Amino acid sequence: MAVRRIVPNIGSVDLDAARSFYIEILGLDLVMDHGWIATFAAPTAMAVPQLSVASEGGSGTPVPHISIEVDDLEAVLARIAAAGLPIEYGPTIEPWGVRRFYIRDPAGTLLNVLQHI
Repeated sequence: MAVRRIVPNIGSVDLDAARSFYIEILGLDLVMDHGWIATFAAPTAMAVPQLSVASEGGSGTPVPHISIEVDDLEAVLARIAAAGLPIEYGPTIEPWGVRRFYIRDPAGTLLNVLQHI
């Protein structure tokens, strides 16, 4: 038996807001939409399934619900600024070699958006 993928499910009453956030801010593609569930995926990424368990989020921060690694953190930050969205932590360079920030999606899910440096 092998795990093929891990898919976080986020509860939300406003799928339109989720579509806007995950497509316009993070650049994900909408790959499935049944009206009651919308699934987003990176256009070209192939990653090994991962699951992290933590007692804190690092640097004394709360544990984020989801970590999203991007290839251009500055581009995401520019989209967030243009949309007027608040950042909860960072952006900062962490001692373990990532630049990151925390933001909440429209459902209130705490996201750790990062880029390895």
